[in-house]
Amino acid sequence: MARYVTIATVSHYPHPADFRDKPDALLNHAAHMVERAARMGARIVSFPETYPDMPMVGRPAELAESIPGPTLKRMSEEADNNDTYIIWPLYTREGDRVYNSSVLLSPKGEVAGVYHKVHPTIGEIESGITPGTEARVFDTDFGRIGMAICFDLNFRDIMEGLARNGAEILFFSSAYRGGLQLSMWAFEFGVYIASAIGAELGRIVDQSGAVLVESTYEALITKRINLDRRLLHMDYNWDKMDAMLEKYGAGVSFEYFTREACYAVASEREDITVDDLIREFGLEERSAYFRRANEVRSRALAAKD
Repeated sequence: MARYVTIATVSHYPHPADFRDKPDALLNHAAHMVERAARMGARIVSFPETYPDMPMVGRPAELAESIPGPTLKRMSEEADNNDTYIIWPLYTREGDRVYNSSVLLSPKGEVAGVYHKVHPTIGEIESGITPGTEARVFDTDFGRIGMAICFDLNFRDIMEGLARNGAEILFFSSAYRGGLQLSMWAFEFGVYIASAIGAELGRIVDQSGAVLVESTYEALITKRINLDRRLLHMDYNWDKMDAMLEKYGAGVSFEYFTREACYAVASEREDITVDDLIREFGLEERSAYFRRANEVRSRALAAKD
């Protein structure tokens, strides 16, 4: 069935001249962004990497807070007040270890999940950051989400792990923009990606790699997306569209990506899911098609031997 959700990200650099030694000012600004996003219908809003620590001067060990700590407590209140999920990235402390983390807060203001950056930079590790070890996926009331932080985007194990664990949206919090890499990962793994950057040009990208919206000076972007949508290769699927339309009409929708020989199919109905369509019409998702092609190739080579 159609699963529409509005998601939001904030891409903003809190300049030290405006926010240093004024933690309340930064948190008030973040709270305003959450409130605005919620009024726009957003079910989740994500912030940039180590957002509350950007204007501060000090080493990660000096800035890290326990869970829950002071900034998390304030943002938990905002999640509860606005009935929305918040992804709040910051330095965290667990015992004697310090992590670069993204914390997922539920609409009730509870900690719903914590992701530790798996691939800190060399400089981060040398400054005392402990690498995380797991590409975790978290269940929300609208779907399954994953998180990644900055340098993570350069390493396949993160996206492979998230895709394997069923992530439908990746929230990417970062100090750099990601650019083409966001579209590459979205297309290859068939997921939405939403970036929150410590600068301008945060993006929301769909499963085809298309940029749906990009931020500039306004910082906050939102987009309504349908999670009941899959990317198919045109091979073995193209000739099945008319049968779907004959039975369901406008209850199914298609979007074509001819250059990549793909199309997206989505359910717009309340009584049928895109997985139902895949089963009923014998459709094959793009990733499954490529796996099958490799299996056929392997059998052909084995037969030659």
